[in-house]
Amino acid sequence: MKHAIAVTRPSADALRLLGAQIHEARIDRGLTVNDTAGRLGIDHRTLRAVEQGSPKVAIGTVFNAAFLLGVDLFGLDPEELAAARRRGEDTLALLPRRVRPRTGGDDDGIDF
Repeated sequence: MKHAIAVTRPSADALRLLGAQIHEARIDRGLTVNDTAGRLGIDHRTLRAVEQGSPKVAIGTVFNAAFLLGVDLFGLDPEELAAARRRGEDTLALLPRRVRPRTGGDDDGIDF
């Protein structure tokens, strides 16, 4: 888990909702916390934090838990999500090079 960060109310609501969906999917599949954490390669405390919607957990860990348990992200199944990502990349490729986001390093292309 990472250090705590301040999150907006909508972000906190989204984290709690996704955590609850992950928890419900785990229960529906009859999986224990320890089994699920082991499959994800994380500690059981981290899985509990995911299910509680903690903003301290790395987003990759949360997304991995969602995919493992069959929770669709953004209302899209994995194939639809991949297609949406490709469409976004194709759209960005149409932009002139000078306005495209840079890739590589930890520069996210956001200036502020």
